[in-house]
Amino acid sequence: MASPYRQPLEYAELQRVHRVKQAAPQAMDALGPQMVAFFNKSVAKRQTKLAKVSECWCQLVPETLLQHCALEGFVRGTLTVLVDSASHLYELKQLLLAGLEQQILIACRACDLRKIVLRAGRWYEGESAGDRRVRFER
Repeated sequence: MASPYRQPLEYAELQRVHRVKQAAPQAMDALGPQMVAFFNKSVAKRQTKLAKVSECWCQLVPETLLQHCALEGFVRGTLTVLVDSASHLYELKQLLLAGLEQQILIACRACDLRKIVLRAGRWYEGESAGDRRVRFER
């Protein structure tokens, strides 16, 4: 039979070892301020420029063509536009050459828009207008 006094000594020893071996958690910087700084530097600045360009685009491009094109990106003054079919691509290209591009460039001068590039491509899945779902890159 074990001595009743031995158990508290072992418990005290274990407590001491636990306290000595316990590593204090390292102090870490908060993630929130870094995320806010990243958002303000990377996302907000680009979003405000693209929002202004998008607003001008929607006002100046005819409604029939708006349904068949999507603004893909705005990098270094170049706006890339996806157009879903060759016939709409041709029609939009002709409108841009007829003076629409110059109107858009003048309207978006403050956003540093210098060039519009058209690309054939689809940003949606499905064939019919009611069946369209936005496709995200994988």
